[in-house]
Amino acid sequence: MQTPDSDGAEQSQQPLVFFDVETTGLDKSCEIVQLAAVSGGHSLNLYIIPRSRIQRGAAKVTGFRVRRQRLYLHRQLVLTNSLREVLVSFIAFLKMLGRPLLIGHNIRRFDCRLLARALDELDLRADFESAVFGCVDTLPLAREMLKDRGLRSFRQENLVRELLGVNYKAHDALEDVRALQALYSVLQPTPDLISRHRFTLDTMENKPAAKSKVPCEPAGQRPLWEHFRQTVKVTESSEDKATK
Repeated sequence: MQTPDSDGAEQSQQPLVFFDVETTGLDKSCEIVQLAAVSGGHSLNLYIIPRSRIQRGAAKVTGFRVRRQRLYLHRQLVLTNSLREVLVSFIAFLKMLGRPLLIGHNIRRFDCRLLARALDELDLRADFESAVFGCVDTLPLAREMLKDRGLRSFRQENLVRELLGVNYKAHDALEDVRALQALYSVLQPTPDLISRHRFTLDTMENKPAAKSKVPCEPAGQRPLWEHFRQTVKVTESSEDKATK
């Protein structure tokens, strides 16, 4: 039986993966167009041709366009994968890193709900749940940690500007997760704070709680690593290599 102290110690030792998605819009029926994740120098960045039209406002913000069943980002053609291939690759990336904490900004109300719907559609939720230790949303986390700073906005771009003193190309999922990783290293939340904000896809509708059950890996699940290697490369930054 885990005690609160042991649970906090376990979380402090978990690998961290920062993730983000870009979508066709902001409504409940929108679809994923880009999914990116980063952990240290390892990164994942995949694109999907959505089945529904990209809304004009979303296209203006993200730069995505679909023409003749091809996806363009700022008028440059990008390679795409099916939704299943992207999710399977994402799950394999998580498993390779050893059941990490999945961290994102405003993911509890948006990204994780889209992710859950896509996983359920393709019967991949059990694989995903077995691959992560839990999820943490840095939006309520930052609000709690920085409540006395007098910030007008807790949008990620604003937090990065205020705490790191830099601007970055927001609304590109890969740039967003890289910036969030840097922001999180400055915030340095305590294990107890992480524990209070941790949730799973099953508990994300509830208010943040100190504990949540972590699903065990289902028996008989087919390993995803072989497919992952065929669909995406895990990259390491030159800076990360230089420090090894």
